[in-house]
Amino acid sequence: MSADRLLAALGGVSALIAVALGAFGAHALRARLTPDLLAVFETGARYQMYHALAILAAGFAYGRWATSQSLWAGWLFVAGTLVFSGSLYILALTGARWWGAVTPLGGLCFLLGWIALIWGALAESR
Repeated sequence: MSADRLLAALGGVSALIAVALGAFGAHALRARLTPDLLAVFETGARYQMYHALAILAAGFAYGRWATSQSLWAGWLFVAGTLVFSGSLYILALTGARWWGAVTPLGGLCFLLGWIALIWGALAESR
């Protein structure tokens, strides 16, 4: 499978999971979590959806321009989603606040992914 198709598939799967977890949070968790922990969970779902779209964009960019930076962007968005959103989901569901210390690493992956996507859009194709 080509890298652009793989990123498109991963972006779609991530968006599907974000919608499912967003609905789960809105319906199943509303009565079980405190408002602050529910907000943490919803932040994880929101950023997962944003970056599912970013993974799709990186796949499109790689398919269009075939720059390594575009490919790196996609993988950084995947890593960022796992670390950023994943740590927020775990924090919300367990109440273990120390997971909040992990979250910025995912945010850093997101930032680096956006830088790579911009760089890839401006770089010469290989």
